[in-house]
Amino acid sequence: MSSEAAQNADFSRIRYAQCWEDADALLGALDVQPGATCLSIASAGDNALALLARDPARVVAVDLNPAQLACLELRVAAYRELTHPELLELIGSRPSQRREALYQRCRPLLVRETREFWDACPDEIRSGIGSAGKFERYFAMFRHRVLPLVHRRALVEKLLVSRDPEARHAFYEKEWNTWRWKLMFRLFFSRAVMGRAGRDPSFFKYVEGSVATRILGRARYALTELDPAENPYLHWILTGTHGNALPFALREENFDAIRRNLDRLEWRLVPMEEFLDNQPEDSIHAFNLSDIFEYISPENTRAMLEKIARAGAPGARLAYWNTLAPRSRPDNMADRIEAKEALAKSLHARDKAFFYCRFVVEEILPAS
Repeated sequence: MSSEAAQNADFSRIRYAQCWEDADALLGALDVQPGATCLSIASAGDNALALLARDPARVVAVDLNPAQLACLELRVAAYRELTHPELLELIGSRPSQRREALYQRCRPLLVRETREFWDACPDEIRSGIGSAGKFERYFAMFRHRVLPLVHRRALVEKLLVSRDPEARHAFYEKEWNTWRWKLMFRLFFSRAVMGRAGRDPSFFKYVEGSVATRILGRARYALTELDPAENPYLHWILTGTHGNALPFALREENFDAIRRNLDRLEWRLVPMEEFLDNQPEDSIHAFNLSDIFEYISPENTRAMLEKIARAGAPGARLAYWNTLAPRSRPDNMADRIEAKEALAKSLHARDKAFFYCRFVVEEILPAS
């Protein structure tokens, strides 16, 4: 089975220089046990690396885009060569004037193709490799050109101060949720602007209804029900760094466990469908599927889930996000894959990567 996403989208450059999916939700969903085999969409590598903190026997990261695998390989080199504070500088989570020197220390650990890729990206390295993707440039445009037309820098800083829920709601309604904010949001996060500047237009092929309206509702949730001070994704969007909040793979308490298990991580330039076709039955215990089904038809979603059900061991968990196109296990596969709806809703309620409209957790059932 060929990859529908590969046929419709351009995968010639870095699309995501960070994983914009909350690894805390992912790990809560997958319940990875020591000795497990995990399959992960690579993206920029953060969540594949996060899986290593749970002591699996093997993590395989697959992607259609060699640029995304270059992001992962450089991260692996950074975990091997740098200290934790230096890693944060290279990513861009913390200010730095020495990122080029940090890259030079990692460079000998890269294969030739990856060295050549990053050698051709000096500006991206100087800015922090976490800002090198199309999606991150989209947020930088929002941060530098659009947000200042709506809110002063002082108000942005005030938003990121920790408050109790009642105070967050009051701040949002009285100070943040102005007509300028709502108008700007509906324009900048429209299907047309996001397709041109943020994501590939083909990624909206199966989306119905207003993109901006749905994301605005999730943004309100993140700014009121969740604590903005503890949200690394919101910090980056609004400030260009992670501030005092870090995603799972970049937290100091997880650094040593990830570094210790780096030899258990491998990456492949291959469509997910092709990789699954070549795996033994019952061989995979956890699937980080990112938002892969967002880009493919319901028919191809079912076909991939069939492959996952064959390759997955009984009890294996699947986790994936719906941004705007609803995708989940079809009803006629209920005897093979069980929806874990209560768990998914609980984790989605705490999901700091707030722009996803739904989080899906499913479990492969034993053969009857």
